[in-house]
Amino acid sequence: MSASTGGKDPFIASLGKIYAGYTGGFAAFVVVLAILEQMGVPDRIIGYLFVFLTIGVYAYIGIISRTAVVSEYYVAGRRVPALYNGMATGSDWMSAASFIGMAGSLYALGYGGLAFILGWTGGYMLVAILLAPYLRKFGQYTVPDFLGARYGGNLARAVGVTVLITASFVYVVAQIVGVGIITQRFLDVSFGLAVFVGLAGILVCSMLGGMRAVTWTQVAQYIILIIAYLIPAVLMSVKVTGVPLPQIMYGFALERIEGLENGFRAAGMTPPPGVTGWHTAPFIGANGAFSWSAAFNFFALVFCLMVGTAALPHILMRYFTTPSVREARQSVAWSLFFIFLLYFTAPAYAAFGKLEIYQTVIGQPIAALPEWIKNWQIVSPYGVPWVNIVDVNRDGIVQWGEFRIHPDVVVLATPEIAGLPYVIAGLVAAGGLAAALSTADGLLLALANALSHDVYYKMIDRNAPTAKRLIISRVLLVIVAILAAWTAGNMGADILFLVAWAFSIAAAGLFAALVMGVWYKKTTNAAAVWGMVVGYVFTFGYLIWTEFYGLSFMELFGTKEAILAAARQTAALPQASAELKAYAQGLVNNAAQIQDGAMAWFGQLILTTDSVVLRGRTVARLWTLNNISGGIIGVPLSFLTIWLVSKFTTAPSQAMQDFIDDIRIPKGGVRLADAREAVE
Repeated sequence: MSASTGGKDPFIASLGKIYAGYTGGFAAFVVVLAILEQMGVPDRIIGYLFVFLTIGVYAYIGIISRTAVVSEYYVAGRRVPALYNGMATGSDWMSAASFIGMAGSLYALGYGGLAFILGWTGGYMLVAILLAPYLRKFGQYTVPDFLGARYGGNLARAVGVTVLITASFVYVVAQIVGVGIITQRFLDVSFGLAVFVGLAGILVCSMLGGMRAVTWTQVAQYIILIIAYLIPAVLMSVKVTGVPLPQIMYGFALERIEGLENGFRAAGMTPPPGVTGWHTAPFIGANGAFSWSAAFNFFALVFCLMVGTAALPHILMRYFTTPSVREARQSVAWSLFFIFLLYFTAPAYAAFGKLEIYQTVIGQPIAALPEWIKNWQIVSPYGVPWVNIVDVNRDGIVQWGEFRIHPDVVVLATPEIAGLPYVIAGLVAAGGLAAALSTADGLLLALANALSHDVYYKMIDRNAPTAKRLIISRVLLVIVAILAAWTAGNMGADILFLVAWAFSIAAAGLFAALVMGVWYKKTTNAAAVWGMVVGYVFTFGYLIWTEFYGLSFMELFGTKEAILAAARQTAALPQASAELKAYAQGLVNNAAQIQDGAMAWFGQLILTTDSVVLRGRTVARLWTLNNISGGIIGVPLSFLTIWLVSKFTTAPSQAMQDFIDDIRIPKGGVRLADAREAVE
């Protein structure tokens, strides 16, 4: 894939033929494996072929796309057509969270899981309207590049790099967790080893060719992941309804799920931890009634995911690669279309998978459970099997609350759950691997570019030669990747949980500075820095505090009476863990030591006593705001800080204000490009 700077680049002109041939070849590969399965080839061999041959194709694209040209390495030469950039963006976007975690979240949370679909999809509207065309017209390589150029110096750039590193690192750990799950199951190795096996494929794709290699690899990965996601859903729809349109036919599955759940409750059963038990009912609390807390958290999460989408550096980087400002806007539209294909199918995937479990597992003798349960009873990094049966009643019959499947394996296990051929399970694994690898590639590239370009080149050595810059970028990419793999193997959390953290961090730390930088020309340098710092510190601090130190805002700001009422209700919840009950009961037992919070008047307005079931465990949330939605306060604080500080600090130069006016006009060419780019 040779570079070309001409508008009639023969490689760009032949992309349709190249990827049509690639798609046909992949289809033939799947057919051959299906034939081998029918001939008796062991499932493990088929799994190995799916994993290694698909990674091999990505590695091959990465190797032949290697480059030593700066503009090719950082922005793919700014020559990626809108259609293919939209496809690459869709692949970059539909990470392990979308492919693996989202349907699993819908399985566990039912209606509440729709927050992820609404937030992530709506975020692209913000990208298209507020940022993508204007950042492309600004003509930089990275998001910190924009911050440094717009706000006149390295301080804003350094803060932007800090936010980028934090959000991207958390996000890439989630992708490596996804790679580890797939590799562990289909290669039959430990999870700790699996993450490093998958890491090899990530590095080859992104290390040699940078954005150029990542772009063409991500187009190939999108083709595989969308085929892998749609085919099982179509087959399950045919099995249940006889119609191959899961997106419009899964209502039949929802009706049956609702009936089965009503029957389970009538029989005195309770749902397992992490599953709402009310799949089709909106905003249901722990007691089965409408909950203002659930409604508030639903829309808070939608907000954080929308704003986080519009602030994620590895996504915004994709719009730096188009030939023009107009194509940057068009590629957002294509991105939405390609993302829509999967997101429109995810609720159906979750519904058909849940129906199969309810019909074939719940109420069945443990001794007669299907083989797929044994296949997935491998130990997760959390110390328990991905799929587990806890025979609490010791009657040998699987009760509703005794069957536990981790949300991160629902999609991967569903083909086996539905009794589809093993080749379909391998196809889904290949799709999940493509989704995780594509996003990991983009994230690692964003991290390495921020460190090598924004820190080393822009802040340390402006005279560094091209070869040295690219070597440093590749070395840093490897170091960050190994650190992320170690973190995933030893400390990895649920995929969607980690991803939601990344969105809140990016939203609070970057969104306001980016939007105000484009749409409020009097935003000052000091204001942008203070806004990013305030949003980032508050949100990241809140995430760390509530996750690892346990004190809720109810305890800090609530009244003694409200705290005790919440503690009593939590201690009485049947689905609460023993640890949680003990914690709540301890508050009740030590009531005399509880004092009113310093902001009790504020607490009275928004505090609730609901416990929130979140990502496979019951967490005490004696305040209504979920941990993963911390950005809903950080983002407004960031905007408010920028606006206030701008009122009391020196306005930008008239030249910069005129420049901002100019880039808001969506026509015209790049206005501020690195002069070295034209040479290199």
